[in-house]
Amino acid sequence: MTIAAETRAAVRRQPFLHTALRAGVVNYTAAAASLAVDGDTESVAAALRRYANELSPIEVESRSVTVRMKQGVSLTEQTARSSLLVVGDSAIASTKNGPYTALLMAGAVDTLFIGKVLTRLSLEDIEPSAVGCTSTTGVIVVKKRHAVSALQIIEETAATDFAY
Repeated sequence: MTIAAETRAAVRRQPFLHTALRAGVVNYTAAAASLAVDGDTESVAAALRRYANELSPIEVESRSVTVRMKQGVSLTEQTARSSLLVVGDSAIASTKNGPYTALLMAGAVDTLFIGKVLTRLSLEDIEPSAVGCTSTTGVIVVKKRHAVSALQIIEETAATDFAY
């Protein structure tokens, strides 16, 4: 495999680096030194520069996403028709005093959008208890104390999303 091909493969294993290349915010020498590619650093850096020039730039766009909060949900092993999310034998269901809040999203929701929201949540040390989505709807369940912050993150991500 050539240095260029090996470099591209290494970048594909590091999605953050791929995004940074598209955004034009990479120190090529430092990035080259961090990749496990056979070859000298300058050759790998040159391959990164060439690859970055071929990538389409990131474009910021806004998504149309509506978010509703449903408080008092619980994780349960009993599924019902009214469950918000069911995975195997586990479900997210409305209860009167559940310790979680479900953030229900509708509109331009897809797995890429959910992934970006989850990344943002992790940067704020908010760990969702459950996540699910289809092509136009999604749900993220968080502890009650994180609900407002999670809502703001979802709305900000929708307003300043970048196209892949």
